[in-house]
Amino acid sequence: MTAFDKRTIRKAVRAEIARLTDTEKSELSAQIFSKIAELQEVRQASVIALFASLPDEPQTGEIIEQLSQSKRIVLPRIEGEEMEFYDISEGLREGAFGIMEPVATTPIEPSEIDVMIVPGVAFTLKGARLGRGKGFYDKYLSLNGFRAYTIGTCFPCQIVENIPTEQHDKIVDAVATI
Repeated sequence: MTAFDKRTIRKAVRAEIARLTDTEKSELSAQIFSKIAELQEVRQASVIALFASLPDEPQTGEIIEQLSQSKRIVLPRIEGEEMEFYDISEGLREGAFGIMEPVATTPIEPSEIDVMIVPGVAFTLKGARLGRGKGFYDKYLSLNGFRAYTIGTCFPCQIVENIPTEQHDKIVDAVATI
C-alpha cells in the first residue's frame, strides 16, 4: 500500500483491521507473540515493556501473563501529555482512554527497560511507525537514557509500503507480524 499522508494511512489500515474477526485477531496475536517470545533479545531481557492492548491491536493479555512468570513486566500509564512505565506486580486498573494501567506509583527509569514492545496503527518492514497521533511513544523513545531494543507489533494488514516520517518520528528496531 502506498499512502500519501498519515490520516489516509490510519483510515485505510483501521478499515482493514475492522474486517478481522475476534477469532482471527486472537489467532494472529498468539502467532505474533509466539515469535516475539522466541527472540534472543526477549529471552535475554530482564525488564520488558509491553502495552495493554485495545480491541484493534494484537492482544497482549496472554504474553503479559506468560512473560511475567520470568521477567519484570512494565506497562505504560498516560498522565496528561506524558507517558511513563510502571511495574505490573502491584496490579492493574482501568485508566486513561479505557486502557488497563499499572497501579504502582513509582515509574521505572527509561534506562531500566531492556525490550519494549511498541503498538502502532501501521508499520513498514523497515521499522517506520505510525501511531495514533498523540506522539506518546515517540516522546518516550526519545528520553535520555532510553536504550531498549524496540519491537513494533501488528497484524499483517497493518504493514504498509511507506509512512511519511518527520524528524521526531522514531523507527523501531524490528517489526513482528505474521
